[in-house]
Amino acid sequence: IREVAQIMGKLDAGVMPVGDHDRLVGMITDRDIAIRGVALGMGPDTKVRDVMTPEVKYCFDDEDVEHVLENMGDLQVRRLPVLNREKRIISLGDLATNGEAAEAGDALSDISKPGGEHSQTAH
Repeated sequence: IREVAQIMGKLDAGVMPVGDHDRLVGMITDRDIAIRGVALGMGPDTKVRDVMTPEVKYCFDDEDVEHVLENMGDLQVRRLPVLNREKRIISLGDLATNGEAAEAGDALSDISKPGGEHSQTAH
């Protein structure tokens, strides 16, 4: 968990998808590390699989946004990975390579501003 915590710190992210090769197998949050790891006396060399959430809720890249938002409300989740129909995670890079570079660039600039309201970095 040390390595994933370091990556999360560098990215100023509170959540990371967990993959096994190219398949999504779980999600890990800073809260998982704190509550399921540190609070239970687990050390920094604990495996991610021992503290991650394996039951991942997700949406598909071709779903209607309003439907996805409704599902997020029903499920009470704030973060939802986006998968293609082969159940492989979609990234902003995937959007850019599929001819949607402008939209991907706009999205990246909107979500990658450090120090936002929920920033993980100390102020």
